[in-house]
Amino acid sequence: MLDVGEETHVLGPGELFVVPKGMRHRPRAAREAKVLLIEPAGTPNTGDPATAAKKAHI
Repeated sequence: MLDVGEETHVLGPGELFVVPKGMRHRPRAAREAKVLLIEPAGTPNTGDPATAAKKAHI
């Protein structure tokens, strides 16, 4: 499941969802799941640069 704004999207295996830039979102699952996130270098993983974990640039 993916909460985006006030909506919840249920995704199946192999499905893709593009979160619009700047939208608050939260991926979640009832059991273990593998998720692929693609984002630009330098994007903080919390949305807040002050509390984001550092990411190495490759």
